[in-house]
Amino acid sequence: MSRIQLALNVDDLDASITFYSTLFGTEPAKVRPGYANFAVADPPLKLVLLENPGQGGSVNHLGVEVPDVDTVDAEQSRLAEHGLSSVDERGTTCCYAKQDKFWVDGAPNGERWEVYTVLADSPTFAAVDGPACCAGQG
Repeated sequence: MSRIQLALNVDDLDASITFYSTLFGTEPAKVRPGYANFAVADPPLKLVLLENPGQGGSVNHLGVEVPDVDTVDAEQSRLAEHGLSSVDERGTTCCYAKQDKFWVDGAPNGERWEVYTVLADSPTFAAVDGPACCAGQG
């Protein structure tokens, strides 16, 4: 199943978890220091909360979570055929998950979109020696 991801910067993670748990009628799927995500069934949504004091209420980035690496590859090829370039990140660690993904370049308003699949859970937010994770985006 594919679903849209909305990653929000929040000032207070605990208050935001309480609000979104009530709004969507579900508890977070994952909570870590400065981070939470919700796998909302209806509407299909991956809601990510990134604690960034002073940036609360703003969009950090957007994404499409897809079921597998083959779909990541197919979407990257499809978008390339339409002239959209991408930045490849395979085997990266971001948001407490090992992922294969790419970032779409060239959105007309500068918004950041990623297309990704989760390969495994991770005990760390980002790889120590890898590329910068999404928390610095926004």
